[in-house]
Parts: sequence; structure tokens; C-alpha cells
Amino acid sequence: MSALSVRLSGVCCRHGRDEVVRGVTFEVGAGEKVSMVGTNGAGKSTLLRAVLGLHPLASGQVEVGGVVASDRRGWSLRRKAVAWIPQLRAAGRFPLLLGELLDSSGAADAARAAAGELSLGGLDRRGLHTLSGGQLQRAWLARAVGCVAAGAGVVLADEPTAALDFSGQQEVSQLLVSLPVTLLVATHDRALVAACDRSAEMAAGRLREIA
Repeated sequence: MSALSVRLSGVCCRHGRDEVVRGVTFEVGAGEKVSMVGTNGAGKSTLLRAVLGLHPLASGQVEVGGVVASDRRGWSLRRKAVAWIPQLRAAGRFPLLLGELLDSSGAADAARAAAGELSLGGLDRRGLHTLSGGQLQRAWLARAVGCVAAGAGVVLADEPTAALDFSGQQEVSQLLVSLPVTLLVATHDRALVAACDRSAEMAAGRLREIA
């Protein structure tokens, strides 16, 4: 599968009664790398989760590759076509092993090769809860590489360099933007923002292009 476009039309999302994403209309062309910047609580993570299908839409529409994500064909396409690098949170014990996470990508060999290049070689039997924040971010990135090898055309990433030191941020940023896919990434990392094709700012639930 080649890179796919992502189109948002009037997307609104709520947390309870609070509207946290407000009428976002935005398009990322196939193969584009676009960063989303903004303060914490601006709605970036919720918007990414809505594109992925992890957060329900209050209104509006999401299209991936020209297919509306809410219909049956759209859901099937999104499961195969979109790779996810989540924001890391302290979540207690998570029994999944690193090797199991990599194998879930759909292209285990590619994911494991990427893990080796990201200094995770030999950790397959380690539980994810035992990894450092930086190792866990690299693990999810390696899984995304496997998803791309398995046919994903879009990568969504939420603060993928936050737990890394400067050299690690550079390494991960370079790998992310080199992937032959469409990238939409929420980040505070200025180097990653600069490496993307364009950037958009999110504030109070609204998104606007700034470069």
C-alpha cells in the first residue's frame, strides 16, 4: 500500500460535555509530513485518536485515502492502513512483551530489524512495563516500521520523541520523516517540526496552518 491522504471535515470531539476539538477541517496530502504544535490540552492528542478511531466524533467526518472512516470499508482500511505511535503515560504494569508488540505489526521481521537498529536488540522477552520511557518510545516506533512494511500508508505519532535525549530525538525524527508514508505528528520537538513539510498550530481545539 502506498501513502494515503487524510482529510478532516468539520471534526468535533468531546470529553463529557466539554468540546475539545472544534470544527477542524484540514487535509494532509499523500506522502506529506505534517506536524501539529500547541500547548498541552489544546486537543492534539484527541484529534489524532479521532483520526485513528479511538475517540468518537461528535460531528464531522474523517477520510483516509478518500474513504470515509465511519463506514465498513473505511474501518477495515483504517485498521490496515494507519500505524500508531501513542503518547506515553504512566500506566502501571503492562504484561505485553516487547517481542509481542513487534510481532503485532504484521511484518515481524521488519519490526524486529528496526528494533535492533534502535538499540532494542535482545530485549524481546522484556515486558513493556520494564522498559524506560525512551526504550518504550523506540519500541512503538519499531512497531510502526513493521506496520509500514505490512502496508500501512499513514503514521500518526503523539509526542514520539518526548522521553528521548537530544541524540535520540534526532535519530527518531530522521527515521520518522524518512518513512514512505503520510505522517501526522503532534510534537513539541522543534527539530521534528523543522523536518516536516509543514506545520499546523492547535489552540483551544481549533487547528490552523502556520507554515
